[in-house]
This record gives sequence, C-alpha cells and structure tokens, in this order.
Amino acid sequence: MLTLLAGLILFFGVHSTRIFADDWRTAQIAKHGILKWKAVYALISLIGLWLIVVGYSASKAAPEVLWVAPVWSRHLAALLTLPAFILLVATYLPASRIKAKVGHPMLLAVKLWALAHLLANGTVAALLLFGSFLVWSVVNFAVSRRRDRRLGISRAQGTLKADILVIVVGLVLWKVFALYLHVALFGVKPFG
Repeated sequence: MLTLLAGLILFFGVHSTRIFADDWRTAQIAKHGILKWKAVYALISLIGLWLIVVGYSASKAAPEVLWVAPVWSRHLAALLTLPAFILLVATYLPASRIKAKVGHPMLLAVKLWALAHLLANGTVAALLLFGSFLVWSVVNFAVSRRRDRRLGISRAQGTLKADILVIVVGLVLWKVFALYLHVALFGVKPFG
C-alpha cells in the first residue's frame, strides 16, 4: 500500500502545481525554460505512474475489501466510461464543439472514469486510487474553469463534422478497450 501511496503523491504532486503553486510553476518555467520543465514533469509523472501500477497490482494479492460491488455496477461503470472516451478524444481534436463547450474534456473524462471505477471496485486500494483521481479531477476542473473565466479565455466554437468524428472515434476506442484491451491489460472483463 505504501508504494501505491508514494505513486499517488508523486503523480498528483506534479499534476497539481498549477492548482496550488501556479506562480512557482511560472517562475520555474521562466528560470529553466519550458522544455526542462516538461522533462522534469514527465519524469516525475512516469515514476509516480509506475509506482501506482506496481502498488495497485500488489494490492490485488491480498485485497482489503470495504464493500462488494453488485454485478450491475460493472455494467454501469462500462457505460460511464463511454462518454469518458468521447471526452478523451475531444481533448485532442480541438475543432470540436464538445471541447469548446467543456473547456477541459480530459478532466471531465477522468471524473467519469474514476467514478465508474469507484462504483465497480470496493477495495481500500481502489478507493485510494480512483477516489484520489476523482477528487483531483473535480478540484482541477473547477480551478481550470475559474482560471479560464479570469483570463477571459474563449475557445473556437468548433464544427459538427469534428463532433461526429470525436464521437465515432470515441465509440470505436471504447468498444475495443471494453471488449478486448481491458481484460488483456487488467484481467477484468467489463461485460463478462
């Protein structure tokens, strides 16, 4: 469990600098340059992610169960991840109206993903992992939207064509992941 906690602290520590230390972050970028900042950020993120994966995997050997999730919660979780995949695709296709409306579709995708996995998993490790992602994404989404309003950021409205592409690609990725990759990577069949 300590490995999981260490990973979460590293991962969210670096991913929260814009939330809790934006002035410090800006000063570091000005002092060292954006490339060095991104390199350090990526390295700390990868180490944190690796520790999270190792720690969470180790917790499965002797899980501490808080509650037993009913079977229907797995199906609901799989369905909640559908819009998460669409929002994730919208993050990388800036011409969509979905991205323009949401502003930060990656954070909303993380919210849905974390909530879905909290519904379907009742262990202490799952609560730590998915609960921390949920709390972080809720806080970060609120802070990011507030910052956008303060800075007067407006996004291009996007097109229907881009929205259709986002939805189709999101649906295809969700289907491939739900039916094939999730079990291959994590040993769990969302619809099994």
